[in-house]
Formats: sequence, structure tokens, C-alpha cells
Amino acid sequence: MLQRHNLLRSIATLLVLIVILAAIYALWLRYQVEPVTRDGKVRADMVPVAADVSGLVTDVRVADNQAVKKGEVLFVIDRPRYRLALEQAEAAIASDRVALAQAVREDRRNRAMPDVIAAEAIEQGRARAEGLRASLGQAVAARDLARFNLERTLVRAPVDGTISNLSLQPGVYLTAGKAALALVYNRSMRVEGYFEETKLPAIRVGDRASIYLMGVADEIGGHVQSIAGGVEDRERAGVDGQLANVNPSFTWVRLAQRIPVRIAIDKVPAHVRMIPGQTATVVIHPREDGREVHRSLPW
Repeated sequence: MLQRHNLLRSIATLLVLIVILAAIYALWLRYQVEPVTRDGKVRADMVPVAADVSGLVTDVRVADNQAVKKGEVLFVIDRPRYRLALEQAEAAIASDRVALAQAVREDRRNRAMPDVIAAEAIEQGRARAEGLRASLGQAVAARDLARFNLERTLVRAPVDGTISNLSLQPGVYLTAGKAALALVYNRSMRVEGYFEETKLPAIRVGDRASIYLMGVADEIGGHVQSIAGGVEDRERAGVDGQLANVNPSFTWVRLAQRIPVRIAIDKVPAHVRMIPGQTATVVIHPREDGREVHRSLPW
């Protein structure tokens, strides 16, 4: 009876060890062999919004973290000043038109009386009319520019997105070209997964990907869009035109380099919110097309 009891205990201990070893092997496959990474980030392109004309901000029509559509007015730059500039340009056009009409009448009258008016005076009248015609063209161009600048006092969203980190207030003076706020381009939302180089052989463009945000159990669907063409070599420094500066030391323990893999988003659950900067776990599902991946030993 005692021997049977000892045999059962030995078998149970062996089964427990087998289960533990199987679990360790499964975890090793999961995190060391299979194309899985917990080092993923939600990314999106940031579009800096700048005024195309200089002036005081008179009105801010959006709030921080507000979603906006392309073409929606974000803030306004000193419209009265640019409206006056447009009125001045239109007045200059009217003045040039009156002067040109008078010069054309005089030129026609002079050319109609060549026996009375000297040839030099006729030529001067023609040149004066041509000069006023050119001046009118410049005035029209100035008017169009003033109208364009007046339209640009309404700073609009260049893309659909979300306002981020807004601190702009009325009364601030902005110079043309200086970014006033940032816009998160929603359509550029993606996930960057940083995979160890030992896992890259199993990853191909087009492979299906599962994305899990930290603290969210629902799966986000995607696919591999691209793999980075290169990463910085931190063991080598130097600039063009100089000899390479190679690190003379070498550590025996070499960690696998992490390569960025861009994951395009295909399907997001309705109640899941993706925010650039979130941490994500990325699981790649290689296509089963008979393509065998040959791996070398990690040492």
C-alpha cells in the first residue's frame, strides 16, 4: 500500500513538472519565437497649424481636445485691419481707372489731329496711357493679394483631426508661419510595434495583426503596412567626410535590436478609444502559405 502511495506521488510530481516545463516552453515560444511584442505605441501625425498672415488673434473658436473637420475655422486674425487694406486697394484701382480713361481719351484726340499736335506729344500721350495701364494691372494684383490676405485671416483646419495642447488666447500677436496650435491627424492613426530582429523573418507586409491596448481586453484589427528600412547604429558615430568612429568595446551579451514595424488599423471596436502615445501589445499572425522560416541560434 505504501509503495502504491509513493508511486502515485511520484507520478503526480512528474505530471506537475511536465506541466511546468510545458508552460515554460509555451511562454518561451510566445515571447521569444512568435512575432509578438509588448513594446508597441499608438502613433499619429501631428499637423502644426500656423497663420499665413501676421496680426493679433481676435477670436479663438475651438477648445482643447475638440474634434474638427477640414475647413473649419480655428481662430481669427485681426480682420478689420486687412479689410481696410482691401478697401485701400479697391480705391487705388478706381483712381487708376479714372486716370487711364482720361489718358486714353487724350491719346485718341492727339492721334486724331496729327497736323496740330506734335509727334513727340502724341508719343508721350501713348506712353502715358501704357504706363497707367500697367499701373492699373499692379493695382488689381494688389487688390487680389489684399483679398487673399483677408481670407487668410480665418485660419482653418487643414485636415480632419483633434485639437491638442491648445493654449492660444485672444490678444496674442502671431507672426506668419509660426505654429499656433497642433492638430492630431486622425486618418494617420497607426500602431508602431518594435519587434526584436530575431522575430522579423516571420513578419511580412500584409500579415494580419491583433492589437491590444494596455488595460483594454478588446482586440483591434490591423495588418502589417511596412517594416522600417533601417535603424540608427549606436555603436558607430561619425559624419560624412570623416573616418568612422567605431566603438572598440564589445559586450558578450548582445541584445536583439528592435525594428519598428508599422501596423495599419483596420477595425476598432465602437467603445474603444485610441489616443496617440498609448502602449499596445502587437501580435502578428503569419500567413500559412507553406513558407518555412529558418532561424539561427541566438548566440
